[in-house]
Parts: sequence; C-alpha cells; structure tokens
Amino acid sequence: MLKFYLNAEFCKLNGFVNYNTMGFYKLTVNGQLHSVEADPDTPLLWVLRDNLGLTGTKFSCGIAQCGACTVQINGDPVRSCVMPVSSAINSKIVTIEGLSIANSHPVQKAWIEEQVPQCGYCHSGQIMAAAALLEKNANPSDEEIHNGMRGVLCRCGTYPRVMKAIRKASAKISKS
Repeated sequence: MLKFYLNAEFCKLNGFVNYNTMGFYKLTVNGQLHSVEADPDTPLLWVLRDNLGLTGTKFSCGIAQCGACTVQINGDPVRSCVMPVSSAINSKIVTIEGLSIANSHPVQKAWIEEQVPQCGYCHSGQIMAAAALLEKNANPSDEEIHNGMRGVLCRCGTYPRVMKAIRKASAKISKS
C-alpha cells in the first residue's frame, strides 16, 4: 500500500488518512539535551542507537525479557527496547556511555576488577541495573541484589562474578 506523508491539517480537512506520525522530541540523554525526529512508538533503544549514535545499549530480545537494553530513566532501570520514545520526554535518561567518565563509576570499576564479562553482550544492561540498585540502596543484601538484577540475563552464566562485583561496588560506595 502506498503511503503519502501529508500535512495533518490538510488530511483532516480533506478526509484523508495521515500516515505521517513522525514528531520531534526533546530528550535529555547523559546530561545533554537532544532533539530527535521519530515516530512516537519508536522504541527508545533505536533512538539512542540510530539517532544519537549511543550503541552501548544493546538489542537482544526486543520484548523486555533479557535486560541487555537497560538504561536508567530518572534513576530507575528501564528496558529501552519496549519504551516508546514519546514516553521518555521530560525524563533524565542515562545510558552506559553517560554513567561515568573513563569507567570511573564504582560499579564499572568493580566489573573490571572482578573481570565480570565473558562475551560482554549483556553487561551494559547489567551495569546500569546494578548502578540503579546501588543508588537506591548502597548496602543491599544478597536477596535485594538478586531482586534488583532479576530480568537482566547473562547467557554466559557470569552471575557469581556479577554478585561479587556488586558487593565490591557496594563496599566502595558505603565507604565514601
């Protein structure tokens, strides 16, 4: 079917269907204001990767089941593969690229020190979820860590190293 992209007012006046749903959105990502053009239902993941070039956030399942696409929105971990860009306006979005300069965040340091990644694909999501957890609770119990990291899957099974790194980051945060 051929789609014509017409002015919305023209379509309304003439009884045409307007297929042009693109809009401009102002997003605050990693402390910088960006203006992007996208369909309102475009997943935030694709706006971050394709429009803004922030490719640290990964695509994997596309249905919010694996957590590889996790970013922080107003400090909360969110699966960006299913969040429409239109829902992210007026929010503070932080991606793995914006978590710190030169991997200086305690979670990133602990990940490196504990050599957590194996293939590394899920770890931007793992790190973003862990950082959000520790921001809200600097000294979580093992059960709280498990609950906070639930839904961020690692196909390589590095969960023991993930736990160790989160405990290490927690200790560093608690000392400061």
